[in-house]
Amino acid sequence: MPKGIPNKRYTPEFKIKVVETMQNEKLSYMETARQFDIPQGDKTVAKWERIYLEEGKEGFYVERRGRKSTGRPPKLKKEVEEDLIAEVQRLRAENAYLKKLNALVSERVRQEKKHK
Repeated sequence: MPKGIPNKRYTPEFKIKVVETMQNEKLSYMETARQFDIPQGDKTVAKWERIYLEEGKEGFYVERRGRKSTGRPPKLKKEVEEDLIAEVQRLRAENAYLKKLNALVSERVRQEKKHK
């Protein structure tokens, strides 16, 4: 396409008609593109056929332009968030307890080795 000329937009109904005509009349991508006057048609018609076969007619009503939104991660429910915070606190306390216990056992073993 030349610069300054926007891409042509096709309605979902037109895309469905193109794909169904191609399948019913057993046309190639190029023949279909020529019949419906679609520039760079073989690639475009092939893409439409893939969408039609994978998602059905409803797939043409999905907006596909632009970048996909990564968005923010979904917020957790308040009770779930509180449960997770409580579990983290419990695990931190348990970890600290085990570290102290390990230090005490190590000290006792060292003391016993020293007295022998």
